[in-house]
This record gives sequence, C-alpha cells and structure tokens, in this order.
Amino acid sequence: MKRKISTRIQGGFYLIAGVNHFIDPDFYLDLIPHAIGNFVLINYLSGVAEILLGVGLFITKTRKVAALGIFAMLLAFIPSHVYFIQIGSCVDGGLCVPEWVGWLRLIVIHPLLLLWALSARK
Repeated sequence: MKRKISTRIQGGFYLIAGVNHFIDPDFYLDLIPHAIGNFVLINYLSGVAEILLGVGLFITKTRKVAALGIFAMLLAFIPSHVYFIQIGSCVDGGLCVPEWVGWLRLIVIHPLLLLWALSARK
C-alpha cells in the first residue's frame, strides 16, 4: 500500500512539474546550460516527457517503463544542476538560492529522486 501511494505521489509530482514547463517556461530557460542551446525546445520536450512519464506511473502496464524513463530523464538533468552551481546558484529574475542548496540538490536530493524512480518499477 505504501509503495502504491508513493508511486502515485511521484506520478503527480512529475505531472505537475511537466505542466509547469508550459505555465511558467521562463523559470526553466535560464537553468538550461547555454552549451546545449535551443532552450525553448528543450524546455517543452522536458515538460512533455515529465507529463507522459508521470501519467505512465499511474498505469500498471506502463509503470516500469515510466519509472525507468524518469530515471533516465533525471540523469539527463544532471548537467543542468551542475550548470546551476557553476552560475552561482542564482538566475537573474528567477531562482536564487545559497550555493550550498545547489550542492544539496545535486548530491543529496537528486540521488534520492533517482532511487524513488527506481522504487516505482515494481
């Protein structure tokens, strides 16, 4: 029962996060490393991926694939976390936190999210 609740919370988390890429795209654009380029497309693709994978966690037949997709997506987001630290953990007119929070996101929270994604495979 706990795993089912956890998986549904996770699905809702990614569904809401994905929708937010469309509601407030400016929040994400400056978090995308400049070397990657094409910020707008990447933002919207990330949003679509989060929505589809979040919904996938609610469906028994797609849960395992969705969980592995979230794991892969989170791995793909690591450069963004590193970039955020490199720019001082502050985006002009956007997200601005102490640098230690950027590091906490990268070395504690992100691995926990990876483990949470793997836990939804079952």
